[in-house]
Amino acid sequence: MPKMKTNKSAAKRFKVTGKGRIMRRKAGKSHLLEEKTAKRKRRLRKPAELPKEELKRVRRMLPYI
Repeated sequence: MPKMKTNKSAAKRFKVTGKGRIMRRKAGKSHLLEEKTAKRKRRLRKPAELPKEELKRVRRMLPYI
């Protein structure tokens, strides 16, 4: 059976922690930053854990993680 291909766009967007949790970046930190408060921008810095509803779809795109 041939190897499965990793979805490269997904591989760039998601990272896996040592415990196997999938982390994603938060949206809203790319433009119009002058309007947003410092508190809001600070909260957008840290990665967030992927919701369990999305896990199956992302795991299918990243078969070797």
